[in-house]
Amino acid sequence: MPLAYDALVLAGGGARRLGGADKPGVRVGGRSLLDRVLAACSGARTTVVVADPRPTSRPVSWAREEPPGGGPLAALDAGLRLSTAEYVVLLSADLPFLDGPTVDELLTALRASTADGVLLTDADGRDQPLVAAYRTAALRRGLAVLAERHGALTGLPLRRLTGALDLTRILGPVASFDCDTWDDIAAARARIREHGHVLDEWISAVKDELGIELDVDTGVLLDLARDAAHGVARPAAPLTTFLVGYAAARAGGDQEAVAEAARKAAALATRWADEDTTDAAPAQPADRPSDAADTAPGGAPDPAQAPGTRPDAE
Repeated sequence: MPLAYDALVLAGGGARRLGGADKPGVRVGGRSLLDRVLAACSGARTTVVVADPRPTSRPVSWAREEPPGGGPLAALDAGLRLSTAEYVVLLSADLPFLDGPTVDELLTALRASTADGVLLTDADGRDQPLVAAYRTAALRRGLAVLAERHGALTGLPLRRLTGALDLTRILGPVASFDCDTWDDIAAARARIREHGHVLDEWISAVKDELGIELDVDTGVLLDLARDAAHGVARPAAPLTTFLVGYAAARAGGDQEAVAEAARKAAALATRWADEDTTDAAPAQPADRPSDAADTAPGGAPDPAQAPGTRPDAE
């Protein structure tokens, strides 16, 4: 069974290396960085974003540290006040390549261990404590100790907390890639347009835009579009896939409904195309002798069609 968890997304930083730009709102692949992170943790029971409220693609709860801009530990403390789950996934809002399977991997590793948390490390082996899953109780204990020791959490670095925790590490150079500079943003935008990534990125963006959670076999739909384009006409491809989607929605809208509608349309496209190659020769009339075509007027064999002769033979 999937592990029940809450997600805490810290999105209130100053983005000094981006010149003070609204980093969570910067778009990569048509979606804001914040929306991309929210899509990755869509399985959370509750998602808390620590920042000033803004429009998002998914419903979230909002929290704010006191004072605003008080640092990651103050923000974490504010988010935890709205969390009731035994496990939390703690994320920054600038992770363009984080995905659901990575979040699941973190939670699975945490459940299988006795550690306080499991975090990703980047390509250089550095810890990324804001791409991690933690036991909520361990975070609360650590924050309480720090608050008592320092009088407040404002301004304290995150390592004051994570350095005292028992952590397990997983290498994740892609999922842990964060966008601190405009060069990072440019690199992320370039990567999602590479041949091996662009289709999945586009499908994910469309599903987010339309509010669709359904996972479908894109290979089946692409094969259907190809068959409709080649066997019928090019405009038949987009129209057919639209009609398949409409039919699947009327049939319940689940993955099986899409597969069944695609199967029927693909079979129809095959039958349509086969008509050009099967039964192409008309059957001879039943009342006509099979050798009638070889018979000259009056019943004599046509010399031009006699075996071994040619029309120009002397």
